[in-house]
Amino acid sequence: MNYPEYLDYNATTPSEEEVITAMIPYLGTHFGNASSKNHPYGWMAEQAVEEARASLAGLIGAQAKEIIFTSGATESLNLAIRGVFERYQGQKQHYITCQTEHKAVLDTFAQLEQSGAEVTYLPVNSAGEIDLNELESQVRDYTKMICLMWANNETGLIHPITEIAQLAEKHQLIFLTDAVQAVGKIPVHIHGIHLMAFSAHKLYGPKGVGALYIRHNHPLPKPMAQIYGGGHEKGFRSGTLNVPAIVGFGKAAQLRVHEMDEEGHRLKILRDQLETALLEISGVNCNGSVTHRLPHVSNLSFYGVEGEELLLKVNQRVAVSSGSACSSISPKPSHVLQAMGLPADLGRASIRFSLGKSTRAESVEHTASWVKSVIEQLRQT
Repeated sequence: MNYPEYLDYNATTPSEEEVITAMIPYLGTHFGNASSKNHPYGWMAEQAVEEARASLAGLIGAQAKEIIFTSGATESLNLAIRGVFERYQGQKQHYITCQTEHKAVLDTFAQLEQSGAEVTYLPVNSAGEIDLNELESQVRDYTKMICLMWANNETGLIHPITEIAQLAEKHQLIFLTDAVQAVGKIPVHIHGIHLMAFSAHKLYGPKGVGALYIRHNHPLPKPMAQIYGGGHEKGFRSGTLNVPAIVGFGKAAQLRVHEMDEEGHRLKILRDQLETALLEISGVNCNGSVTHRLPHVSNLSFYGVEGEELLLKVNQRVAVSSGSACSSISPKPSHVLQAMGLPADLGRASIRFSLGKSTRAESVEHTASWVKSVIEQLRQT
């Protein structure tokens, strides 16, 4: 197949060759179950899992024992949110999150509301930013958790995580962050954070594996397990571990430690070049903060064209998204852009460009030229 240029790295990334090479032995020769404690097949698998766990811990500055493997970030977020809710079962509960969170968070909190929890969805300004004073004003005597993403998957906006963590610490609240788009892309830390979800396939690892950081040595409750049957992963997540994928996750983490800063700088230069070229088109605007955002992401709205037609045409030569990959087939405008105040028609006529390792200067030139021609064509029809 003749694939188009790929500028949808926030949706997923290709596994690096080193990652695939590291995984292959655990699909064949070292096929053991990591829970088999009585023979070398199990020992080899367990050792590989623990080495990967240490690599992930190193990437975020945690201890290896604080990393729990899951099937992906959606499961990690469900474990964190529902697990805390069940831990406080029988008590009056309130949670604080934001209108621009990923659906994995919003849909889970909607389920909690049906079960009796109260949830505050913080508004954002036109740049997608929350008001920290508004956040603190929403804290109640029975608030249990603040849940805010590190970086937005659609606009790339980076929340003030350090300040949020300090606020959570001040009020003795659990702080959960969805760091899927941040880990491996920008430096992250665990200071003041109790729970952090992240995923392999967003940082050049395999699909089907994620992790939840669960902070040790603090008095606040840890989440209750959501999957039972064997007590794997320190009792937080039962089920046979996906050893090949975990090995790939660990290798990807190792690579990102060494590549992240330089790659981020390179992609920021290319992103800015692409953005500058496209902003030359009349009626094009940048959605979200242009200062506090990921270095490889640009979300642009195109006035005067129909959104679905725009996306279909652009994707003939450049693979992009109009929002989250988990809901990109929806005809509805992005809930993130709606929360930022964009009209529905302009929200539908917005494109997220997210650059990655295969992006080169020629990619940017090709993309800018193609999008300009598409806009010109659509505005003439």
